Amino acid sequence: MLPVAGLLAAMSLPAAAQTQVTIQHPLPLNSHYGAGATAVKEAFERATNNRFRVNIQRNDNEREAIESAQIGTIECYLGSTGPVGNFVPEVRVLDVPFLFRDSAHARGVLDGEIGQGLLARFQPRGLVGVAWMENGFRHLTNSRREVNTPGDMRGMKVRTMENQVHMRAFSALGALPTPMAFSELVPALQQGTVDGQENPIPVIVANNLNQVQRFLTLTSHVYSPAILICNPAFMGRLNAADRAAFTEAARAGAAANRARVTADEQSGVEELRRRGMTVVTQVDNGAFQSALAPQAAQIEQQLDQALLRRIREWRQ
Repeated sequence: MLPVAGLLAAMSLPAAAQTQVTIQHPLPLNSHYGAGATAVKEAFERATNNRFRVNIQRNDNEREAIESAQIGTIECYLGSTGPVGNFVPEVRVLDVPFLFRDSAHARGVLDGEIGQGLLARFQPRGLVGVAWMENGFRHLTNSRREVNTPGDMRGMKVRTMENQVHMRAFSALGALPTPMAFSELVPALQQGTVDGQENPIPVIVANNLNQVQRFLTLTSHVYSPAILICNPAFMGRLNAADRAAFTEAARAGAAANRARVTADEQSGVEELRRRGMTVVTQVDNGAFQSALAPQAAQIEQQLDQALLRRIREWRQ
């Protein structure tokens, strides 16, 4: 038994220091991003015996969060690739409308050689691409009318991400694209600054956009990847074992994130109907692709056409 003096000395020693790691994402905790971030947190803390503590924070301004990860104000960002093209232009190839056949195609491309090659493009831009995650296929909502054909979108003000590929595509459909941060979306819809927006089902459900939007059209016009991006200095400070643990935790995060997207997509449309939205399920995707064709050709001329061909030709 320690003497009193020794006991007091032991009690005065500081607890083992923890290294704080902040991950910001733009959605509620109860969302597919929340599921991914939580899985990263749990796996990394467990693997390092709690020497690291992961703090999950919400930041609706994705561009700001990416900039913060770039300069080291936070360690990591988890979110859509939509604004990432402003930092790593090569990623814009993923924003081409109707590029992916289905989720299996998209996940296979991103998890394989093509996706790993794109992650390697982050380092020269002052970022580390750690793991691909997912938003899902994007769909259109609006407060004005049912959209069954591209002509129904003419003159409609649609919020898009700050992404030139998306903006040019909506212009080609006759809409008026209005880029803005996600944090500004709900007030803009409430005030009528924009009539509609486009996002995957999990985002629409998690943010209760049914409260400010009446119509949903399942256009599946763009597959929206998500990504875990981290600060290079943070990754460089990790020793080999901790870096391997973080990479493995990111894989666990991707699995949890994609599982939640799959579940949300299976139940989300009926949930939005239950909440009062009118859902257009029979969409003539061929008509949308034809309307986009001239603009798509111009967009693709500015991108890596060999890479686009590899993505389209990918088979499992």
